[in-house]
Amino acid sequence: MSRPKEPESKITIADVARAAGVSPMTVSRVLNERGGASAETSQRIILAASELNYRPNPFARGLRSDRSKAIGLLVPDITNPFFPEVIRGAEDAASAAGYNLLLSNVVENSKREEELIETLLRHRVDGIIVCSARLPDAALHKALAPHRAVVLINREAPNEVAGTIVTDYETGASRAIDHLVERGRRSIAIIAGPRSSFGGKSRLVGFRKTLAAHGLKAQGIVYCDPTAAGGQTAAAQFLAETPGIDALVCYNDLNAIGAMKACRAVGISIPGQIALIGFDDIPTAELLSPALTTLRVQKREMGEEAVRLLLSRIATRNRQHGIIIVPELIVRETT
Repeated sequence: MSRPKEPESKITIADVARAAGVSPMTVSRVLNERGGASAETSQRIILAASELNYRPNPFARGLRSDRSKAIGLLVPDITNPFFPEVIRGAEDAASAAGYNLLLSNVVENSKREEELIETLLRHRVDGIIVCSARLPDAALHKALAPHRAVVLINREAPNEVAGTIVTDYETGASRAIDHLVERGRRSIAIIAGPRSSFGGKSRLVGFRKTLAAHGLKAQGIVYCDPTAAGGQTAAAQFLAETPGIDALVCYNDLNAIGAMKACRAVGISIPGQIALIGFDDIPTAELLSPALTTLRVQKREMGEEAVRLLLSRIATRNRQHGIIIVPELIVRETT
């Protein structure tokens, strides 16, 4: 009776060495392209590895080389259309550099965010990128401290904690208000997104400063989930409680889409009665009717730059710190 073939996962360097008639050290050197064997021996080792269907364990290799060739990426909500483009940019840059990207979805939960940061550490990733972190500063910095290298997207941190890719939300918000005032809007309310959002806080600074510069103040500020449902609820509250508003500026495009639905539900025309501005320029924004005026953020570029910055910090402990991305006002039909 023939002996059953062992599962592929059980094949080791020692098995390949026995099949090729060489030492495990020689197999390791050849398979890792470090030389030390003749062309004939190298060919015999490669053939034996192929016949046995040998697959190296990347984490075991990482233990020996102090590199796993893997990086972690955390996003707050993978269903938010903003993040797939960030992920695509990060994936492209990581793949080009020979790295694998391990994606984790935080689902807008700060406790889960903390747990996932620890999980990636146990998986021995070479570094992590955290998008729009929701943890408070002290808890975030403590969770990140054990990692070899860190980059934060849309969150500031000290240089020794992380490199940063930050959208200049304050400037973007200022451009939004200037545009509304130029269009004759004076009674402006703000749908502010999550209270815990660093980007949301930066937007509010820009909104308030620029309103004050025009001799105005916000007619109201409502916090909400960064979703279409959150924007719809917030806009409905304004329409019921703050009659006379003539513009809504929103935390993101999803909030703006929800606000548009709330306005339609009560027969308010956009932009006739209320002008509307979003933020991010997700693909849906230009397909709406009316098409959404918004602040465009270069999302794929953000992902690419985050990986490049992270790999630089992994390779050289480079302490290059901040990259700032300035949003572009895209004027469409809602203003």
